[in-house]
Formats: sequence, structure tokens, C-alpha cells
Amino acid sequence: STCACVEYYGKALESLIKQVKIMSIHGKMKHKRNKIFTEFRKLPGGILVCTDVMARGIDIPEVHWVLQYDPPSSASAFVHRCGRTARIGNEGSALVFLLPMEESYINFLSINQKCPMQEMKPQTNVVDLLPKLKSMALADRAVFEKGMKAFVSYVQAYAKHECNLIFRIKDLDFASLARGFALLKMPKMPELRGKCFPDFTPVTVNTDSISFKDKNREKQRQKKLEQQR
Repeated sequence: STCACVEYYGKALESLIKQVKIMSIHGKMKHKRNKIFTEFRKLPGGILVCTDVMARGIDIPEVHWVLQYDPPSSASAFVHRCGRTARIGNEGSALVFLLPMEESYINFLSINQKCPMQEMKPQTNVVDLLPKLKSMALADRAVFEKGMKAFVSYVQAYAKHECNLIFRIKDLDFASLARGFALLKMPKMPELRGKCFPDFTPVTVNTDSISFKDKNREKQRQKKLEQQR
């Protein structure tokens, strides 16, 4: 749903999925977008993590799966997203992830977009990759900050969802969401003010001590900290 989520999950997938080309694309990339898009079209296989900037008006041959991690804020965008697969007589599959409290979205799409859906049972024996993501955040401030920004942008996008009778921010389980983003601590943001999260355990490490792997960025950060002191 957001550029920050694309940045974070793109980075995460690069580390978690080996021997598969992972590319990321979103609206803030401007000049790089066409280059990435052209490169992806030429690949024999790969994964493109993207926002709705790729939802319509583009053609990539032989897309086998369209995975919608976030239900789009516009119902018409859902159909456009699905339309990136099964092009010109080819077959393809589209999957959208929904929480139990969001299931009425299925009926909404069936009526609004005449788009019936079938339930796909959750996979069993799934490997827990969250500890690895947490380790990545502890080892590099860039990953830690990307995760925090992604979480904040996800919550803000959820609050602005077009179907706010189905996607209600007050029903969102922030602790589970933070665990899903492999956060080390809860960010400070208006939506979380005054709330307690007993189901979320922050790391005992002082997150200010996490440094950037990029030496230049870390040097700049230390310079800023010194000025603040």
C-alpha cells in the first residue's frame, strides 16, 4: 500500500529468499522506475515488490502470481491488480491476504466488482522468519528504520481505507502487526498514543546504539548525535 512498505519488504525478501531476483518499484523512484520495469520484464523469473503504481497500464508477460499483501483502498484497483496476470489467454492466479475481521470485503467485491473469490487455506508448517528479520534490524540501522517507517505508513494507509466500515483502524491489532513487521520496539505515532501493548515485547537493547552498516551514513549519524549532545 505504501512506498515505505515496498522498501522494507523488498529488502527483507532479498535476504530471506536466495537464488531469486527480487526487485522493488514505487512512485517515489521517478527516473529509476522505467529502468527497473524494463529489467524485470527481461528476467526469466523473479519477484517484483510494488505499490499500485504497477496496478494498471503495464504489461509483463507470464506473471504467474499476483499477491496482494494489502487490500487496495479502491475496489476497482483490486481488479486492475489481478489483471497483471493471465494476460492474452495465459493462465495466472491472484491472492489477497485478509484478516478474519476483514472477510466481508469478499462480499463487497463480489457485488461491487462482480469478482467472486475462493478461500485458500493457510499454509501449514510455515517457517518462522521473524527472528531473522529482527536480527537484520539489530545488525543494521537502515533495516531497523525501514521497518519502523513501513509500520507507520501501513497504519496510516489502513486508517484512510476507502471501505472504512470493513477496514476499521480501531479493530486493528497493533501488537500482532508490530510482531509481523518484526519491529524491535513500538514507534511513537498519534494512532498509538495512550495505548498499552502487553502482547508485544520490545527488545532490551537500546535502539539508539544500533549503527548503520553503511559507514558514511553512520559517520553522519554520529556527527548529528554529537551536535545534539
